[in-house]
Amino acid sequence: MLVRFAGLGLGAATLTTVAAASGNSNVDVLTSSPDVSSFMAEPVTPLSTLVKDKDDMKVKMEMLIMKIQADFCRALENEEDPSKKFIVDRWTRAEGGGGVTCVIQNGKTFEKAGVNVSVVHGILPVNAVRQMKARGKELIGKELPFFAAGISSVIHPSNPHVPTVHFNYRYFEVTQENGEKMWWFGGGTDLTPYYLVEEDVRHFHSTLKNACDQHDAGYYPKFKKWCDEYFLVSHRNECRGVGGIFFDDFEMHSQEDCFKFVKSCAESVIPSYVPLVKKHRNDPYTSAERDWQLLRRGRYVEFNLVYDRGTKFGLYTPGARIESILMSLPVYAKWEYMHSPSDGTPEAKLTEILKNPKEWI
Repeated sequence: MLVRFAGLGLGAATLTTVAAASGNSNVDVLTSSPDVSSFMAEPVTPLSTLVKDKDDMKVKMEMLIMKIQADFCRALENEEDPSKKFIVDRWTRAEGGGGVTCVIQNGKTFEKAGVNVSVVHGILPVNAVRQMKARGKELIGKELPFFAAGISSVIHPSNPHVPTVHFNYRYFEVTQENGEKMWWFGGGTDLTPYYLVEEDVRHFHSTLKNACDQHDAGYYPKFKKWCDEYFLVSHRNECRGVGGIFFDDFEMHSQEDCFKFVKSCAESVIPSYVPLVKKHRNDPYTSAERDWQLLRRGRYVEFNLVYDRGTKFGLYTPGARIESILMSLPVYAKWEYMHSPSDGTPEAKLTEILKNPKEWI
């Protein structure tokens, strides 16, 4: 079902890879009448549960990601042709939960822009359990009830001088066989330019650092390093982009403190990225620069399909919505045999940085 909401009536309602522009700050504490009129669609969880469990982290996370989705979509629409709006696809999952996928395709500014929310629950499949154990999570039991809520977005701009951005913020709960409940957060934001403008990259990293520093001055350097290491296309020996922040299994403080940190990170996406869109969306470019953009997108696809843990988790999850999981893939990409940029070119400059990540601030 494709819907676009202005005001809405609540009822019952992607697994993205789990599968701050607005001034409304009422996502932390729900009243008896939560205001969802600004969201792109109805929340997945029924109104009665949102009200009854307003202090539950599952509800707080859902309300946060629904708001972040709406804020980001509208910020992007402001940079797009006025006739081009997000298609809003609200869907349900037979095994439990559902999601809201928002996509612009073949716009003037954005060749493909996807912003996906998922709120899902059910039984954790064996393959997903194995992946979590490989990351150090020791889970007790063979069939484990789980809850996962997250927002994931990848923006593929039309102009080669506008970088691609990806962000993902998520919350997991798993109930073990002995009744013990485990929870953790994860996420990050990273930038993938096709042409290196160091001023832009410093702006991007500075905005993320400011969000991290509100909570702990050690977060940015730690999570920046983690991002460089995670988004490595090992078989190419190069990073996917110029980094950002990335973290997983985040549970080192109270649940509320972890949530507040994730909220700050998610709210930093618009100020870190949208100014770069405004700056470059009308830049002139050549057919050779377009070809380079398509070649770099090919590397982006290689990472997402070969290495990305979230993509794998989504594909392993029963009832996974493939279109939402693969939303991160561009409409167009290109592979050329043994392509290598010429020495001294802007393309070679970018490639050198991707092979040798640097500190930007």
